[in-house]
Amino acid sequence: MTRAPDDSAPPPAGSVEPDAVEPDAGEPDAAEPAVGQSVAFRSRIWVRRARIVIVRVSRLVRIGMSRLLPGLRFLVRSVHRKWRRSLQFRTVLTTLMLAISSFAVVGAYLSNQIANNLFQERLVQAESETRYNVKQIQDTFDGAQVTDQSSVITLVYDTLNAVEGRGSVIQRRYVFEAMPEQTKPRNRWVESRASDQLTISVIPPELRKAVQDSGKEQFWASNEFPVGTEDRPGIAVGNKVTFNGTVYELYLIYDLNTAQKTLAEIQNVLLAGGAALVLMIGAVAWYVTRNVVSPVSHAALVSEKLAAGQLQERMVVKGEDEVARLGASFNHMAASLQEQITQLATLSQMQQRFVSDVSHELRTPLTTVRMAAEVLYDARGDFDPINKRSAELLYHQVERFQSLLADLLEISRFDAGVAVLDAEPTDIVQLISHVMEGVGPVAAEYGSKVTLSAPARSIIVEMDDRRIDRILRNLVLNALEHGEGRPVNISVAANDSAVAVAVRDHGIGMNPAETARVFDRFWRADPARARTTGGSGLGLSIAAEDTKLHNGWLQTWGKKGSGSNFRLTLPLRRGGTITKSPLQLEPADVGIPGAGRERTMVLLGPSPAPAPGPDAGNRAADIDHDGGGAAGTPVTGTTATPGTAGAGTKEGS
Repeated sequence: MTRAPDDSAPPPAGSVEPDAVEPDAGEPDAAEPAVGQSVAFRSRIWVRRARIVIVRVSRLVRIGMSRLLPGLRFLVRSVHRKWRRSLQFRTVLTTLMLAISSFAVVGAYLSNQIANNLFQERLVQAESETRYNVKQIQDTFDGAQVTDQSSVITLVYDTLNAVEGRGSVIQRRYVFEAMPEQTKPRNRWVESRASDQLTISVIPPELRKAVQDSGKEQFWASNEFPVGTEDRPGIAVGNKVTFNGTVYELYLIYDLNTAQKTLAEIQNVLLAGGAALVLMIGAVAWYVTRNVVSPVSHAALVSEKLAAGQLQERMVVKGEDEVARLGASFNHMAASLQEQITQLATLSQMQQRFVSDVSHELRTPLTTVRMAAEVLYDARGDFDPINKRSAELLYHQVERFQSLLADLLEISRFDAGVAVLDAEPTDIVQLISHVMEGVGPVAAEYGSKVTLSAPARSIIVEMDDRRIDRILRNLVLNALEHGEGRPVNISVAANDSAVAVAVRDHGIGMNPAETARVFDRFWRADPARARTTGGSGLGLSIAAEDTKLHNGWLQTWGKKGSGSNFRLTLPLRRGGTITKSPLQLEPADVGIPGAGRERTMVLLGPSPAPAPGPDAGNRAADIDHDGGGAAGTPVTGTTATPGTAGAGTKEGS
């Protein structure tokens, strides 16, 4: 054994040790900070790289989600739309969902029952075989005549190996362990034995405690036990045996891997069979619903074509079942509707042609009668009172008849679809002023004051001034006739896309039933009223048709005892659309004010009113509004817009 050299001995003379040179005092202090700085620098680099990786990964995740989520939303919306619109899809999907749910419940129940039955069968076999083998082992131990330790070990090993291996159905292994803390004297020559390098630790503690605390009872527990490199399900059955005064725990372990494989195969068969049945049920549901839904879808398509005017469309009828009878009934109904619609169209054309022809044919004799009536009217001063009154009545009724013929001709043009809009840029305020000047004699006759409230600037509108003049003249004369001598207010306002003209009177007003029919042809609020008041009954109908040509709104509001308000709204440009009217339909108590800076024109008829002449009769011929009834009717409104020639509910501005 060599001794290590003594470091404290002085070095030989003349020798120099490399480590003997004292280093510079500052070198160690400079090296240590350099190393620390290098480590910190590398740490910062790695932290920065980690942050870059995290940012890139998060960016990729965000991009993926941003592309995935729209696809998922589109898929969900598509399925939801298909669910709402397709009866076949809804029926098939519901059938599949119910079938899958049913098979899942039934399959889980069958799998559980099969697993329980297999386990119980293996458990009964394991308990029976364990009792038999434990009895044989105990008999062998009781009859053994061995005295030396090697003989005891050999006997125990041979006896336990005899019960190892395969049982009648399942593989069997064992764990043989001496019970701990035995107090009576004994010769414990065998501590433990086990198969396949098993240890007592594979036995569940609850099973060991039950075996240790029992007498001759037998206990079992199910658990997973190692077999080579894998764990397999098994059953451990425990008993007590004695040998040479020593009590041992004997556990026989039965492998259930075969039963587990059998159960897995059964579950796979159930799963495959269930999937096949679900597909078959889905195919059957699709086929059945297709046979039922396809005729319904075809009927819906044919109905849409019939509604669009394609009256020759029919359903294809096959067979003699309920669906075929439905198709035949549908075709019969379509044929009947086509025949009736054709008859009605023919009758309507005949009526329109008749009205147009009669109106044209009556103009020639009416012109002759009018000339004779004018001659008699001009010479009425030479007649006696009776003939003078007859000449006046003849003249005015001929004028009324001529106005009625003109309105009938105009209505026939609208019905025939030959009315043409001759639109030009026109100042609507100037047009309203011209209308007010024209109705001056009528205003003087009724004693009403007509006021105009409009912006100071001009409002240029692309419109047919002849038709708009007719609309406004009809509305103003209508207000004068039913204004009961009270003021009539005309208001004008415009926005970026539309202009509105409101004609407000404070006369008898209208109730909801009257406002709902005010634009009907030949309608009068009081049929008992004499025909000396009111025009042909077509004025407001023609006004509504003229408004439709301009793609505008003609609306009315009325209340008994508070008067009426008619609002005409037109787009500023030809072909434009209206989203909001510049004026409110329901007026304030003192009238509807204009917007912005206003100019006011007042037209007050002189008193006493002059006798009505030919011009006054011509202007009064366009008056159409009629009303009457008790006061206190709720406020309502009526709209005549493009697409409806009649009336509707009130629409606000």
